[in-house]
Amino acid sequence: GSIKLCRCVHCKIHRWYGAWRPASARCASLKWISHICIAGAACAVFNPALVPVAMIGGLAPDWLEILQKKVNRRGGKHRSTTHYLAFWVLLTAFFLFVWDWRSVGYWFALGGVIHWICDSLNASGVPVGWWSDRRVHLAGGRLRFGSGAEYATVIVFVAICAAAIWTRSGTGGFLPFFYQWGKYYEQGVVDGAEWRAKRWDFI
Repeated sequence: GSIKLCRCVHCKIHRWYGAWRPASARCASLKWISHICIAGAACAVFNPALVPVAMIGGLAPDWLEILQKKVNRRGGKHRSTTHYLAFWVLLTAFFLFVWDWRSVGYWFALGGVIHWICDSLNASGVPVGWWSDRRVHLAGGRLRFGSGAEYATVIVFVAICAAAIWTRSGTGGFLPFFYQWGKYYEQGVVDGAEWRAKRWDFI
């Protein structure tokens, strides 16, 4: 019978660059849902309004690589030009110190930095810049993506961010998480009917 190929986005990118991977092989790439959760959680602690922007930035190195492949239609290494740490750090610095619009660019670029950090945790590694082919592996590159360890890491990170958000709830500012309806009722902000209807709504 025919051998089934892995259908995940990362493995499709690998096949575009000439690397063959069957469905039985364990994918070595961080799942997109994990990138989304980590970038979104990190942004939620500091700027909840821009969580969607950080999520898009958290996937940017991969979807830019897909676009690059479609435009150039040439072979090359996966995790190369769109995964340069130097590019994302410089872009973050530009939006932080030169120009930005309501921090949109900053959180998009920082999402790319977060993506790089996540990808550096496995054996494939990621490049620092265009001047070297050497790839960086943080924590020894021992995290096998797509495994239980990946999801455990994501859950722990999101839980830490959620705890940080919880400590900020009720301090003012825009924070669409962990509404303290009981406190709002005591302060007269909401009435009894609204409290009963929303007391279990946290988001």
